Amino acid sequence: MTEFLTACARRGLSGLSRARKLAALREYYRYLVDNEVIVKAPTSGVETPKKEHNTRSFLVPHEYHSVLSAAGGNSRDYAIFQVFLQTGLRVSELCALRLGDLELNARPYPLLHVRMGKGMRARTLALEKKAAQALKNYLAQRGESLCDAVFLNYAGDAIGERGVRKIVAKYVQAAGISKKVSPHSLRHTFATQKAEKGVSTYQLQGWLGHANLNTTQVYVHLSKQSGGKVMEQTSL
Repeated sequence: MTEFLTACARRGLSGLSRARKLAALREYYRYLVDNEVIVKAPTSGVETPKKEHNTRSFLVPHEYHSVLSAAGGNSRDYAIFQVFLQTGLRVSELCALRLGDLELNARPYPLLHVRMGKGMRARTLALEKKAAQALKNYLAQRGESLCDAVFLNYAGDAIGERGVRKIVAKYVQAAGISKKVSPHSLRHTFATQKAEKGVSTYQLQGWLGHANLNTTQVYVHLSKQSGGKVMEQTSL
């Protein structure tokens, strides 16, 4: 049984997942013992795997400023980082953005419509100036394409999640940051910095697209402020 759990760990299953598998096996073998099919359950004496303590990786201001500086020579890559840092999008949501999802000349704030996410929860975000300007600069150089995705790869097709992860890794390394940073780390950076600046739980939940408020509460200090104004005032 321990060999089975070890194999599960090697396949990347978390401690929680392995514990669930062990619990199911314990019930099965208990049934076999109760019905005298076997004498002793092989799960007897096996310790329950412990749940790992997940650490939320995020960048502090001097780190994400270094990354932005490293990406500054490429309008697409710089815009990708600005969108991540100023909106907290998931990588899947960023890759799914279409030109029609942007209202960069809207008043009083430019808007970004997110139409894809966990549970397909659509939401609209007010863009602060740096993100909006980065997108405008990129789109001015993007060129014509039959693909209406906002962010394109070098073949002119919609950029994929793997491509975005490579971009993030490239500039994190160029910035001299040794910690492991992923697109989701940039989402955590957005949420952590906004929370530290006093954004309310409910406002942050709306921006992040969390279905459950409990998911958001790890970040926040409660306060009551209004969306577009706060997005600008708490710009990263």
